[in-house]
Order: sequence, then C-alpha cells, then structure tokens
Amino acid sequence: MMHDDEQPRLPQNVYFQFFNEIGIISQLGSAIMEALLPPGFLISHFSVLNHLTRVCDGRTPLEIARAFQVPKTTMTHTLSGLERHGLVQLRPNPKDGRSKQVWLTDAGRQFHLEAIRNLDPQFTKLNEAFRPDEIAGILPVLVRIREYLDGMRNGE
Repeated sequence: MMHDDEQPRLPQNVYFQFFNEIGIISQLGSAIMEALLPPGFLISHFSVLNHLTRVCDGRTPLEIARAFQVPKTTMTHTLSGLERHGLVQLRPNPKDGRSKQVWLTDAGRQFHLEAIRNLDPQFTKLNEAFRPDEIAGILPVLVRIREYLDGMRNGE
C-alpha cells in the first residue's frame, strides 16, 4: 500500500535490461562485423571510419578520442593503423600548428562502403526474422536515447 508522500517505484530493472540488451546486441554485431573485415582490421578501425563518414572528417585525434571516450593514446594507435593502410591521412591542423586533422582517403571511403556491403548476407538473414518497418520503428527512440546520453556526456 502506497502512502500519499511516496513516489511510485520506477521500473529500474527495465532500464538495466534495456542497456544490457543493447550491450549484448552491440557485442554480437561487432563480432559479426569484425569477422567480415580483412585480416588485421578490428572493429575499432571500422568504427573510426564510420564515425568520420557520419560526422565529417577533418576532426583532430583528440576530438575523435573524446567521441569514442577512449584515451588519446588509444586513438592515436588506431589512427596509425588506418594511416599505415592508406585509409586515413593525418594533416597539420591549419587552426593549430601543433595538432593534426584526420581525413578519409578515397581508399578509406571505399573500405567503409565495402565493409557495409559485406554485411548484406547478414542483413538478408535479419530481414527474414524482422521486417524493415519493425527495425525502422525503433530507430527514432534509439536516436533520441543516443542524443540524450550524448548530451549528458557533454554536460548538457
């Protein structure tokens, strides 16, 4: 029995379960993606290429590290691998002579597109289990949650 001064209990387990399921889906999706990448490439490499494609290249390594919430040294290592393979190019930052900017190369853009194309058989299987409108239906909520959490991270 609830008293007048008591708040209804929030379904906290729902929030934990929600993030737990997303975490598991992320791990499974990353494993599928990584298995389809050429030898020597990791999901972290693809993720950086995907990020630069999505938000526009020309970011500094520090900006990218912050976006991924990893130390700058970790991001520098990932970027070195991408640069070694000719997928990104690090150029001096014209606004700040000490830092660099990361630019996708044509090979990097092609690598990104091919990696996504390699997922087609997996997407076909997913389509057999879940209609595209089902997936599209949950995307707006996921986008709002991502934007909310991103704002929290940035102190908004």
